[in-house]
Amino acid sequence: MTTAATMTVGKKAPAFTLQTAAGKTIRLSDFLGQTVVLYFYPKDDTPGCTKEACSFQEHRAQLAAQRAVVLGVSGDNVASHQRFADKFGLTFPLLSDPDAAVSKAYGVYKQKSMYGRTYWGIERTTFIIDAQGRIAAIFPRVQVNGHTQEVLDALTASRSTGAASPPRPVRAKH
Repeated sequence: MTTAATMTVGKKAPAFTLQTAAGKTIRLSDFLGQTVVLYFYPKDDTPGCTKEACSFQEHRAQLAAQRAVVLGVSGDNVASHQRFADKFGLTFPLLSDPDAAVSKAYGVYKQKSMYGRTYWGIERTTFIIDAQGRIAAIFPRVQVNGHTQEVLDALTASRSTGAASPPRPVRAKH
């Protein structure tokens, strides 16, 4: 299984086809020529996931100014995504990955534990995918506070230096 540690900057992003909250089919290839901010989150309408989604929503104009589109992915079904989007006014696509195939392909489906219980789920991770479909940056084990600004900073740095890809964020592991 691919893990986030083996996903590297410069590598072709794994292709996918998923359903949106509205039931529309979206493929990663639909966004060739654009920068994609692909963020994986554990569960709709939970505190951290809500804060992250709302932050991306609040900064959509700034992200669009960097020619970036936002796509959120979780294992929730399309009905859950629709309720979540409606409740918080989310206008970017939320993609349903119920069998975790895409989460596994990106290496973010991991064994986790909470309150002494071990289970499998999505580790909050963001990928910036460049216009050619290559991974330009990876934000593993995302801390929600300030994350959207980290993404914007990486996109801005890429544009201001003329780099083909944003720099890969470097953070200490927790």
